[in-house]
Amino acid sequence: MAELSVSTNRVNVSSKKILFSVLLFLVVAVAGLVYVKWWPYYNKAFVAAAKHSIGSSIITGKSAVAPVPSWHTAWLYATAYYKSVWQAAVLGILLGSLVQVLIPKQWLIRVLGKTTFGSTAIGGLAAVPAMMCTCCAAPVAVGLRKRNVSVGAALAFWLGNPVINPATLIFMTFVLSWKFTLLRLVFGLLLVFGVSYFANRFATDAELPDAVLQTSQSNEPVETSPLWLRWLKTLGKLILSLVPAYIIAVLVLGAVRAWLFPSIGPAAADSLLTVIGLSIAGMLFVIPTAGEIPVIQTLMSFGLGTGPAAALLITLPSVSLPSLLMIAKSFPTKALVFVTGSVVVLGIVSGIIGMWVL
Repeated sequence: MAELSVSTNRVNVSSKKILFSVLLFLVVAVAGLVYVKWWPYYNKAFVAAAKHSIGSSIITGKSAVAPVPSWHTAWLYATAYYKSVWQAAVLGILLGSLVQVLIPKQWLIRVLGKTTFGSTAIGGLAAVPAMMCTCCAAPVAVGLRKRNVSVGAALAFWLGNPVINPATLIFMTFVLSWKFTLLRLVFGLLLVFGVSYFANRFATDAELPDAVLQTSQSNEPVETSPLWLRWLKTLGKLILSLVPAYIIAVLVLGAVRAWLFPSIGPAAADSLLTVIGLSIAGMLFVIPTAGEIPVIQTLMSFGLGTGPAAALLITLPSVSLPSLLMIAKSFPTKALVFVTGSVVVLGIVSGIIGMWVL
């Protein structure tokens, strides 16, 4: 009886620690999102409704073309970009480290660890309130993968942040049109829930057997070090593995953005070749959350056709070279190639539809 009582007390203490950890994660996540995303976007929605604009293009400013490549150009773009995203980037790294030390691994595996459409759908739906760009969401996606979340669920969360961002859809309706919003939503759902689900096929360890799901918690080594120390170690590893590539890639893309988005004459403003070219450029380039809206608005004001604009609508926010480099070690290469190719293809299809519908 004494041994049973001791065992019961240990279970109760363990349950309380888990509950505290989960609640702490939720408090940090909600408080961070309110400050960084929800409140600013609430105010920006009124600006979009009143002015039908949310700012100038981060690629070209108020001009038709980007400045010529140079180190100065790289620095100017990086400065503007990080000024816009630094708070969300810090929050993403914080949540990416906390998800590894506060959320029980067994919980994540049970909910997000399978290759079923259900796990993918939950991952995509979890992204809706986060509303980050793929670079800021990358640390969380990496943290989820380190806790054995399936490829599909982690990708759905990563892609869902920018692509089905409800605030962006609202801004888009006020600034561009409801047709752009509908097109974005349809292709966004295909990307987040369809492409992510099929990306599971490229993972060698995609499906965790039921036996593993049942015993993973018991086989997991017991952590004896203090929570704060484990978090600091996890945070340090995450920063060292993600931030250098992030900084370098943004500088490079900022320098060469004039090559990715060259001046387009009237004859090519709505051509299939332009749709294909901008689909690839949009997939590679990096922008802040909702940054595609002023980019498209500015380029269209200088004559860009609705087809290429519709292509950028899908490819600009979905992935970027920096975000792909950040998650490269956490996902199978074939899965990321599949996702990247799918983004370009969906962008081209969206552009073709945009030629005729928008």
